[in-house]
Amino acid sequence: MAYVDLNPIRAKMATTPETSDHTSIQRRIRSAIKGEQPAELLPFVGDECLNMPDGLMFSVKDYIVLVEDTGRMIREGRRGAISSSSQGILNRLNMPADNWLKITTEFGHLFKGAVGALPALTEYCEHLDRKRRHGAANCQRWLCA
Repeated sequence: MAYVDLNPIRAKMATTPETSDHTSIQRRIRSAIKGEQPAELLPFVGDECLNMPDGLMFSVKDYIVLVEDTGRMIREGRRGAISSSSQGILNRLNMPADNWLKITTEFGHLFKGAVGALPALTEYCEHLDRKRRHGAANCQRWLCA
């Protein structure tokens, strides 16, 4: 999600997430300013255990900060770092910051097809009656600490 939200920044079509037209991050920021949740987007529930089937496990504020931190790091001429708030999300995902930056800048080159934790990939392949988990090595390498 963050990879897609940062596409306009990488392409130099926008300088900040809030100015990146046609992205979910722009909708989330505009709604967050009004204290609302965009109806067309899955909500952030803020707790990885509570209401998990009903939303994403982070708060919208944490996600916005993570995208902003990442955008600052990948945009030429801008300095930035992963904040403690963003590092908390990465810790919950069990993902080193270096892996996060690699994924958000090279996602299309690293992955072809389904992406996820190995048990989820296995389940996905079984559901489709596929014998092999294509991309499992890259999922293991970049999504796990």
